[in-house]
Amino acid sequence: MSTQMEYAQKGIITPQMEHVAGVEQQPASWIAGGVAAGTIVIPANVNHKNLIPCGIGRELKTKVNANLGNSTLASCPGAEKSKLAIALHYGADTIMDLSTGGDIASIRQAMLEQSTVPLGTVPVYEVVARYGSQNLTRENILTVIREQAGQGVDYMTIHAGLLRKYVPLALDRKLGIVSRGGALLAAWMQENQQENPFYECFDEILAVCQKYDVTLSLGDGLRPGCLADASDEAQFAELATLGELVARCRAARVQAMVEGPGHVPLDQIRENMERERNICGDAPFYILGPLVVDCAPGYDHFVGGMGGMMGAYHGAAMLCYVTPKEHLGLPDADDVRRGVVAFKIAAHAADVALHKPGSRDRDDAISDARARFDWEKQFELALDPGWAEELRRQALQASSAPDRHGSGYCTMCGPEFCSLRLSARLKQTEE
Repeated sequence: MSTQMEYAQKGIITPQMEHVAGVEQQPASWIAGGVAAGTIVIPANVNHKNLIPCGIGRELKTKVNANLGNSTLASCPGAEKSKLAIALHYGADTIMDLSTGGDIASIRQAMLEQSTVPLGTVPVYEVVARYGSQNLTRENILTVIREQAGQGVDYMTIHAGLLRKYVPLALDRKLGIVSRGGALLAAWMQENQQENPFYECFDEILAVCQKYDVTLSLGDGLRPGCLADASDEAQFAELATLGELVARCRAARVQAMVEGPGHVPLDQIRENMERERNICGDAPFYILGPLVVDCAPGYDHFVGGMGGMMGAYHGAAMLCYVTPKEHLGLPDADDVRRGVVAFKIAAHAADVALHKPGSRDRDDAISDARARFDWEKQFELALDPGWAEELRRQALQASSAPDRHGSGYCTMCGPEFCSLRLSARLKQTEE
């Protein structure tokens, strides 16, 4: 088997590259050039049969990932399938299954069969769930990675950049290590006095990725978990190792992207994006949020959306959504909807500001519909059509206007004070 990167380096434009080119409104040769260089990835496991390809890269439209999966305390396979359907409906570009309990392999298989977008995993979760946190051995890690790759997983988060020597740096922080995978590995390294097993068997992991064309998402096990810990020595030490791992991926013709923070004040976001770009050879940067304040539990989808918008504007390629339940509990179906929509807005705002091809078409079309009072078209073009229609219905029900359909105005102004009606009349007068 060949990876998308290997095909591109040989000058072969695959159907996946052709599809991404159409979506991004760019020449296929340009997409192939980015894949060959490693600045664009197309996660597309050869065994994910119902996949619609997706390109991820700084110069492409900003993508949004939705994290799903059960925990040892909550949810079930049926609930996760429902959440997956909602995430796809509202436009998630990729999905990650972060399940940590139950029959993880069966949950993942059901999600792969349902998901038409790339599916990612964090293999260390299944290793711990299956073998226990004390048994992070090379053999167990490779067994799980081979099984997940064989099932059709398109990309995997591997925390191979968190080296043993970096752990003390993180323990001096206010919140220490907030990444689940990072914390599990740090504890294992400290207790066993050994180096990170993912780093130690990285070449063998690359061989599995080559076979199935699995994209590696190089995880940031030392991402900051609060503003006080942002942009510190621990975070940037790990980033330097991630840059080394990107180079090793490219030498093996394995696609790779890099995961990023976390919690970062607004004024530090640009530095974080540019530092990753320089250290990691412009590998696609996949960021969690970042959250720009720590004091808004219940509203972290807004907080993360603000940081995500700035991150995308300064070069992030994909945003991992944050839901209202961040820091509070496992998201339910409504949390998934709110998280996806908030981050689709953030991604879209950045794309419009960066003048990416076709990014403003939807905004211009909905503006035309507003000028015509074409409510159905406005709902169709909305990022969350059902919610927009419901708010319109509520407003009309509460209205005392004689025209309860309100076809030519909204209840904010009514027909007499409607600026759009007055503008239309002025235009007619001018004509």
